[in-house]
Amino acid sequence: MIRSMTGFGRGDFVDEISKVTVEMRAVNHRYLDIFVKMPRKYAFAEDTIKNAIKERLHRGKVEVNVSIDNIGQSDSDIRLDKELAAKYYEVLSELAGSFEFGEESKVSLNLLSRMPDVIKATAADEDEEAVKKRLLEATSKALDDFCKMRESEGAKLAKDLEERANTVEELRSKIEKRAPEIEKEYAEKFKARVNEILDGTYEVPEERVALEAAIFADKANITEELVRLDSHVSQLRGFLKTGGKEGIGKKIDFLIQEMNREANTIGSKSNDREITSLMLELKAEIEKIREQVQNIE
Repeated sequence: MIRSMTGFGRGDFVDEISKVTVEMRAVNHRYLDIFVKMPRKYAFAEDTIKNAIKERLHRGKVEVNVSIDNIGQSDSDIRLDKELAAKYYEVLSELAGSFEFGEESKVSLNLLSRMPDVIKATAADEDEEAVKKRLLEATSKALDDFCKMRESEGAKLAKDLEERANTVEELRSKIEKRAPEIEKEYAEKFKARVNEILDGTYEVPEERVALEAAIFADKANITEELVRLDSHVSQLRGFLKTGGKEGIGKKIDFLIQEMNREANTIGSKSNDREITSLMLELKAEIEKIREQVQNIE
């Protein structure tokens, strides 16, 4: 199935410990580029999230936002450094005994608790494997939502490209129908031009006219280009129909380059105003296809 590169998805996972939310959005990009924004304390799980995304996406610039709310336990632990508190007490008591400060000079609990690093709030220990499991659950749901949106957009793209492929085929058929007439018209123009120059003093043999027309027709022959163009359109239809697990946007993009090359060759070889006009329409349609293909994964 054809998938667009743009999309948005959200996934939540909640248990008795925490609530995890993963949101992802993507825009067009030549390759797969993943940026994960999450709390620094969970940075150990960033590669886990990226690997899960790489298994299901192939192209696009993907921005992932992760939020984790601990609802069953605190994010922090309070730790007391008794040895440091004892040293502060000893030093402060010695200071108080060295001077006459009165009763208020006694070392109080309130004073000790406010000494640097005696009581510290530190990040609570995390079960890393459990955290990764929760993140993967939320990421998987976000990817499901994300891919569903991509496929919906991809279906619209495929429909548009199918219609444009029909237009390319119609223009190709018109060019193919017009091509055989060029030789006849050239023969008539060649004979008329020679007769005009010679002013009736010499009649050009029909075999000479036929030879000149044949030489021109050989140079202007676009049969191979028309056959290849037809083949490229068939391949495009095949890609649109089968899609595939791997991203096919690059393959289709290359195919469109080949279609454009055939159109250019047809225009340069035909030397015919009508075919040139059809070729310009053909190139315009191929360019529209190329623009749409940039949105395909």
